[in-house]
Amino acid sequence: MKRFDRTALLTCVGLASAVVASPTLAQMERYDALANAPMAENRPAPETAKLLKDELLFQRATQAYLWAMPLLNTLGMKNGSEKVFGSGYNILPVWKKRLDAKTLVTTPNSDVIYAMSYLDVGKDGPLVFEAAPGLQGILLDMWQRPIPGPSQNFLGDVGFFGPDKGKGGKYLILPPGYDKPVPDGYFVYRSATNNVFVFLRSFYQEPSDLTPAVKVMEATKIYPLGGEASARSMQFPDASGVSANMLPPGDGGAFDQLKQLVDSEVPSLASADGLGMLASIGIVKGQPFDPDANTRAILDRAAKTAYKTSRVIGREENAGGRSLRVYPDRRWLNPFADGTPLNPSGALDLAWMNVASGYTDLNARIWMFTDYYSISPGMVSQTPGMGAKYMIAFTDGAGVPLSGGTSYRVKLPPNVPAANFWSVTLYEAANASGLANGQPFPSLGSRDKPVQNADGSTDLYLGPTAPQGQERNWLRTVPGNGYFVILRLYGPTEAAINKSWKPDDIVKTN
Repeated sequence: MKRFDRTALLTCVGLASAVVASPTLAQMERYDALANAPMAENRPAPETAKLLKDELLFQRATQAYLWAMPLLNTLGMKNGSEKVFGSGYNILPVWKKRLDAKTLVTTPNSDVIYAMSYLDVGKDGPLVFEAAPGLQGILLDMWQRPIPGPSQNFLGDVGFFGPDKGKGGKYLILPPGYDKPVPDGYFVYRSATNNVFVFLRSFYQEPSDLTPAVKVMEATKIYPLGGEASARSMQFPDASGVSANMLPPGDGGAFDQLKQLVDSEVPSLASADGLGMLASIGIVKGQPFDPDANTRAILDRAAKTAYKTSRVIGREENAGGRSLRVYPDRRWLNPFADGTPLNPSGALDLAWMNVASGYTDLNARIWMFTDYYSISPGMVSQTPGMGAKYMIAFTDGAGVPLSGGTSYRVKLPPNVPAANFWSVTLYEAANASGLANGQPFPSLGSRDKPVQNADGSTDLYLGPTAPQGQERNWLRTVPGNGYFVILRLYGPTEAAINKSWKPDDIVKTN
């Protein structure tokens, strides 16, 4: 019988690196250790059984993390917010002075006023959400699937793209399986999960006057159905400038958060297979989750591995066999790059299902929830003047990842096709939060009035120092920090929809 190599076990569960060799050779030796583990009388030897059981736990946990990316994305925001601002249907943090880099959350937009709330209709029962005029928002379940509204025309959207069309209205959010009579006078949204994510935005005209947009948020009311008079008073803590970590957990704590979620949710939170995968690593509704030291160590390394793996998937230019390039000859990406005006989400629906083939596109979903959150028909609308068009660049035009120590230029051709405004924002490569670059906000846009060239085009500069005379058109980067860029067009016009207007790639200038 071959001698068992204990170091191979440590390698297989990620506790040590046993081989000093090229990554490819080391990886193959790791696979060899699994494939050639010793047998005794045609059965796995005891040390082989231990090796493979630990490996199975590591693999199951890694895949469970990646499968649960939308849940972990929401849990990161919920738990991070509630730790700082408190919990309950009446707590609605508002970034009243815009969202800066002190708030750690995936790809926030510093150029609108944000508010986010987390509801539990399993605990509190049906909740009424009163939207003020001038609001744009989305009601999402825990998977960040838009919650079905009063007809097929409304999925998640409230405000401008919802049934109230921006005039304000009362929305009734019902728990899963709710079968009691529903009173008149509400736009009814039926959630598939107990936990609900409320994501709201309002818009200002001038960066120097945010008050009207903040007042829109502070006119929001949330209270139990039939209990407005006795409801807890709404609170609108100012989240601007407050340090809050609302990122997805990147270590073994992710599984503790999933356990808490499973305990608070309905059995239909996931499919039997999905719940079975969680059960295989010890997460079962109503049962203790108390891993021993060895299991905890493996789970922690699995979560860290999955987190890094998500960063790999989330930087790819292809997902699920689909190109994510907005333009074939540019490096700008979008998860629904194959969308059309008649079919804005392309091959996928907004639950990440490949409609033609009937399967969940896991890599596309991982791509999305690695660095972004929330989606709705209003957000992906390709009706001119409606919604928003997002374009993401992880690299320069040569395909080299953007580096904080390098200087770049990006040219926006004349007549940027945005009826409302456009902006460019920088994000940390490590976690997709706003780049902490020492400027008030890691963004620059049309409302900042950058200098235009004689032909109407706009050159924006990204780098550690501003080119002489270009300070108004410059975003600072941080040497040693990788980052990526999102270009947003709010109210994209026809030239954005038909792609006749397209930005240049980001190019090095030093």
